[in-house]
Amino acid sequence: MVDKKYEIRIQVATQYVDHQSEPDIDRYVFAYTITIENISDVPAQLLSRHWVITNANGKVQKVSGDGVVGEQPKLGPGEIYRYSSGAVLETPVGAMQGSYRMQADDGIGFDAQIPAFTLAVPGMLH
Repeated sequence: MVDKKYEIRIQVATQYVDHQSEPDIDRYVFAYTITIENISDVPAQLLSRHWVITNANGKVQKVSGDGVVGEQPKLGPGEIYRYSSGAVLETPVGAMQGSYRMQADDGIGFDAQIPAFTLAVPGMLH
């Protein structure tokens, strides 16, 4: 059973960036907007991120680093933080998933899972 005390809801919206992509040289650019909501009763700060990016050929890229878009946002109970970023793939379809390392005000560290989501050029998936 998950401790409901530390619960972060993560939602993702994706978009293909046609004007930055170059399919002729296997360059597909995607933007994504992440909404992070602290639905627990304890303030928590996002310290770091870990991404696993997989393209349609099965190539896996792992990305880790401090914060997101240069920030380490702190969210009080009920607060929302939203940011946008991007990924470049060698295939028109791929997937991302990962986690955020969080630190609650009570000193407890925990991982907020980022559910897997698909990156796809419109019309590529049925």
